[in-house]
Amino acid sequence: MEKFLLIYEKFLKVLTKLVGVIAGALVMYCAFSIVWEVIARGLLNAPTEWVMEISTYCILIAGFLGMGVAYAGKKHIHVDIFVSQMSPKMLTYVEVFTSLLGIFYSYIFTVYSWDMAMLSLELNNCAPTTLGTPLWIPQMSMPLGFGVLLLQLVRTLLEDIIKIKNNDFTRDFEKEVSK
Repeated sequence: MEKFLLIYEKFLKVLTKLVGVIAGALVMYCAFSIVWEVIARGLLNAPTEWVMEISTYCILIAGFLGMGVAYAGKKHIHVDIFVSQMSPKMLTYVEVFTSLLGIFYSYIFTVYSWDMAMLSLELNNCAPTTLGTPLWIPQMSMPLGFGVLLLQLVRTLLEDIIKIKNNDFTRDFEKEVSK
């Protein structure tokens, strides 16, 4: 199982990095398009029709794609006051429970958001805007983002199961909290 976990972690690291780069590029594109809108509106007196819609989609997509990236980088929210009081063994068991809970909810969100995006594609739903963006495009960010988060939660669960199996509860969590 440990060998599988190493291969899984390598694959997930590449996938997470790719998704993170895409999310970052979308935020940058959003920023540049808003700057362009300000210049076009203020200096050229020629406002654009597309910036508001596209920047909204970019931020939305970047947010969903960034969920797994934030979790992998341990940038998610946790309650330090409780976690810092737990022993490494207890913390591992709590992480197993929260990982299982997260896997359950992430799986549900992934499946249902996939169904929603596929239904929009099948029905050819488009945004009622000037651009008429096919809605399945921004909607696909939900199953992709929740899917990466799901894979990250499975990684955490597998790591914790190995710790329990090996009775190895050493943890450098205190270092992570103090960063």
